Amino acid sequence: MSAAGAFAQQADSPSPSFAPPEATQPATTGGSPTQPKAPPPPAPGGPASLPDAPSHSAAQPEVPASKQQPKRILGVMPNFRAVSAGTVPPPPTPKQSFILATQNSFDYSSFVFVGITSAMAEGTEAHPELGKGMEGFGNYYWRGFVDKTDGNYWVIFVLPTILHEDERYFAMGEGGFWKRSTYAATRIFVARNYEGDNTFNVSELLGRGIAQGISTTYYPSPSNTGEKLAVKYAYALGRDALTNIFREFWPDIATHVLHRHP
Repeated sequence: MSAAGAFAQQADSPSPSFAPPEATQPATTGGSPTQPKAPPPPAPGGPASLPDAPSHSAAQPEVPASKQQPKRILGVMPNFRAVSAGTVPPPPTPKQSFILATQNSFDYSSFVFVGITSAMAEGTEAHPELGKGMEGFGNYYWRGFVDKTDGNYWVIFVLPTILHEDERYFAMGEGGFWKRSTYAATRIFVARNYEGDNTFNVSELLGRGIAQGISTTYYPSPSNTGEKLAVKYAYALGRDALTNIFREFWPDIATHVLHRHP
């Protein structure tokens, strides 16, 4: 009988039982068994072969709009140091800290802010030795800009890199008004270290103090008394505390009051 006839006869006859896959003999081609095809190796960088293999980088949870911290508030005020509530990014590298300090110092809004504070200082004669009018305004302006820039690099880049402190603002995002306000204001005293634990905020307190000490080299001598330096130091810390409070509540203000995305 031919091979074709034998195949047809087998197809027409009922099979009494179904052999399990492991009992089935491999098909032969030319007298040698056909080896089953091995699955292709996973592509480089692709997922692991096991479906339940853990991921090496857990995705951050999606942050609701009412808790998102924008890069700018109202499209003007820089907010580069804020971290949205519920997210825990890795600690910044020295390069990232340097970029943060540079962004906060040389953003276009910084020139406007220094201009406003310089005009106020000139108008109230905060330092009479610096003069009045446009010349006096210029004297106030460059000193105010150096104050701000010098402080930013000490507080955001130099000391945090040395001390392993994360000087970003980690928003709370929920809770009562006083609880969140107290949390935000006290971040000038409490920082997060690179291990994610709270620590005394040496970078903020010492950095602002170093900046005030350096300022004595370019302000007139009558402005360098202990009392006046203490007032300037307190102003710098108070400004940072108020900025943190505004950061904390800005997503709520934008979402629930202005009815817009933060």
